[in-house]
Amino acid sequence: MTAHDPAAVFDPAAYARGVPHALFRELRETSPVCRVPEPAVGPWPAGPGYWAVFRHADVKHVLRTPGLFSSHLGATQLRDPDTPGDLDFVRAMMLNQDPPAHARQRRIVAAAFTPRAVRELEAVVEARAHALVGAVAPEGAADFVELAADLPVWTLAHVMGVPERDRRLLVDWSNRVIGYQDPEHAASHTADPAELTPMGRAALAERPASPVRADGTPLNPRSREALADMFAYAHALADRPRPGSVMARMREGGLSRAEFENMFFLFAVAGNETLRNGVPGALLTLLDHPGQYETLRRRPELTASAVEETLRYWPPVMNFRRTATRDTELGGRHVRRGEKVVVYHVSANRDERVFADPDRFDITRTPNDHLSFGFGPHFCLGAHLARTQTRAMLRAAVDRLPGLERAGEPVRLTSNFQNGLTHLPVRWRTDR
Repeated sequence: MTAHDPAAVFDPAAYARGVPHALFRELRETSPVCRVPEPAVGPWPAGPGYWAVFRHADVKHVLRTPGLFSSHLGATQLRDPDTPGDLDFVRAMMLNQDPPAHARQRRIVAAAFTPRAVRELEAVVEARAHALVGAVAPEGAADFVELAADLPVWTLAHVMGVPERDRRLLVDWSNRVIGYQDPEHAASHTADPAELTPMGRAALAERPASPVRADGTPLNPRSREALADMFAYAHALADRPRPGSVMARMREGGLSRAEFENMFFLFAVAGNETLRNGVPGALLTLLDHPGQYETLRRRPELTASAVEETLRYWPPVMNFRRTATRDTELGGRHVRRGEKVVVYHVSANRDERVFADPDRFDITRTPNDHLSFGFGPHFCLGAHLARTQTRAMLRAAVDRLPGLERAGEPVRLTSNFQNGLTHLPVRWRTDR
């Protein structure tokens, strides 16, 4: 692979070294829509290749036109489901629906994520963030990835009614699904069975014994087979939902069995992992721009604007896939019916046609039309809650950890989908 080879945007190992922004910049200029191959990666077989979309306007066009670029035909992950049965199952997920089916599922749980509902959560989220940071403040050092990971897990557990003793199950499920390309995450076993509720222990007994099938082929981490323990837990939790919780709404909303299981997947995994990657990425971005960090420390009223700029600069999700419903033109290229079309938010967020000096990190940037929460009918339902949690964690770190700085090199997640860190060592003064 050469430095300017489009194939590099698919290679998970390329992102372990950092997002290849120079390559994305060149591709926006020379090949804003281009074919990218899908070679085999480790045990994972090769795929048919796809059309990659790099410019802001083209990304918006794809995301707001579900009749032409479907979330349902092939689902929304770059890699194809292994079998027709796997595809049928994941198509039941709200994320993998097109209107009007998508809107029906969205309405069932939307009440939990309105601005008013999130405002009612803000005080407890902020208190939790300050408690987490306050607990480690006397130590003078921490791995911020581990520290920050507790907040989205705690928040999700609160929203979903998951008992505190079972929270680590949410971490393990997220690691296995999102981090399957990263050896450290792929075999996550952080939940101690002795600490779990009986419901949690019963679900754990359903966990697949191996990440490979009997024939030696890898078990797709997003398949129902691979997540038997998570779905067993979902059904057990639904039998005893907390009134008003998301689980109660899901139970009462008339979802089919497959829709219910996929909705639980969406909350337990997507709602967790994006924040676990986004919050440490936001802090690292600030630490790597000390002038901006100092501005934020002196001017806390800029926190909301700073969060938007960290989202633009470090989007937690780098791409999403659609499938063409008919032959069409996109960016001057002929896309055939049934072909994959993958939009790169991580490139669109630095499109020179939209953002002045896009590689400059500026917490006062306005307007800031980033696409980190998507666009169109699938705009992230949890965006307001994600912003609330990010603001709370950054504010707690800036306020309570004086002299905060890196204590070593961060370790990036090996993934071509999630823009994440597995470790971010930091330190601060304890002299106050």
